[in-house]
Amino acid sequence: MKHILLVSSLIFSSATIAFAHDKEALRQSPPGPPFVQVSDALPLPAFIPGLGTLFVDPASLPAGPFLAYDHDGKLSATIYMTPLEELQAGSAFDGLGLGAHEVSSVDIYYNAGHPGVEKPHAHVVLFHDAEAKGRLAK
Repeated sequence: MKHILLVSSLIFSSATIAFAHDKEALRQSPPGPPFVQVSDALPLPAFIPGLGTLFVDPASLPAGPFLAYDHDGKLSATIYMTPLEELQAGSAFDGLGLGAHEVSSVDIYYNAGHPGVEKPHAHVVLFHDAEAKGRLAK
């Protein structure tokens, strides 16, 4: 029994350390695979005022998470783009990832569509520190 508890403890500790390492790796641009820079895949500018430089795992589309970096490459926000039509049909977007666990504020607003997420959708923006919104604005 002690052996089973010890092995379970080691596995849990290893998973926790790996998870923390992954989150740390996302703090600076570029985040690495499986994330790709949105502007490399779509006709969008490299830096979008208000959203920053975006990276996404293509397998997580359309909702994301999209990781938003400021001009200095610091992770500033995690953004979700949830299609209104799917929400109205009762779809749920559960278990979406986070770029960082610290969230200082949240903005939610309508978007009529753009390359990559053409249908009307809601942007849900989680800002990761008090200055993040300002850094992404310009």
